[in-house]
Amino acid sequence: MPPETVAVPPAGTTEAGQGKGRSGRTEATANGSGGGERTQARARAARNHRIVVQGARVLLLIALIGLWEWMARSAVIDPFNFSMPSKIWDQMRQWALHGTPQGSLWEQIWYTLYEALLGWIIGVIGGVVLGIALGRIRFLAEVLGPYIKVLNALPRIVLAPIFLIWFGLGPASKIASAVVLVFFPVFFNAFQGAREVDRNLVSNARILGASNRQVTLQVVIPSATSWIFTSLHVSFGFALIGAIVGEYIGATKGLGLLVSASQGTFNAAGVYAAMVILAVVALLAEGLLSFLEKRLFRWKPVEAGAER
Repeated sequence: MPPETVAVPPAGTTEAGQGKGRSGRTEATANGSGGGERTQARARAARNHRIVVQGARVLLLIALIGLWEWMARSAVIDPFNFSMPSKIWDQMRQWALHGTPQGSLWEQIWYTLYEALLGWIIGVIGGVVLGIALGRIRFLAEVLGPYIKVLNALPRIVLAPIFLIWFGLGPASKIASAVVLVFFPVFFNAFQGAREVDRNLVSNARILGASNRQVTLQVVIPSATSWIFTSLHVSFGFALIGAIVGEYIGATKGLGLLVSASQGTFNAAGVYAAMVILAVVALLAEGLLSFLEKRLFRWKPVEAGAER
């Protein structure tokens, strides 16, 4: 009958070793919980910072409005020329409840927004397509580059009367004004983004057998997207400017016509009221673009200090 074998614990599994293992696991758990607490603390600090910033913005706005109202009522500034916030609010409320001389306020807002949005879409598409094309095809850039620089040097606002002569008082002239204002910032950003693509990515794609079309669609355009989105934030404001300037010169509807009509009747409150409405529309559009950018670029690492 064979003797019974006794299992001898290997070296390192003694009580001291087991104690060290338990203490190591405890320290790891403590470090993990500590890391989670630090993450939560940073999130709370970032949230508190955002609340403080938003509160400071609101207080600054209230202070400026209050100062403006006080200076107008105290005749420090001429209330006829500068109006006052209370009159501007009354004008906006009157437009919202009873309409404008040109029709419903919401119809004027939609008319301007339609012109700006359509001009923005056309300008963005044209700027992106031509910018990527010239960024990828050097010969095309050498041929068309001087012409684009000359057109960019022109004061594009002065083209609005020409578009009015060409296309009449309808929305086409305002859309054209918006297009020429949007096209150039989007074009130059798309062009620069196509030129700044990492050459190693392009070389690796070609080694893997990618064609020029595949390189453009799968490497160049995704790499230039952040450049393009940077221009979108500015370009929608330009689209609004183009639509407003065109309506101011000549139109049958729109917020620009409200500004022109209010100016013609020396109604300073009406001019400021239309400007406030435009500012609200622009802020809403900016918020929507920022939301879309965050959704599309969730893969991008957060820059240092971005959450502060």
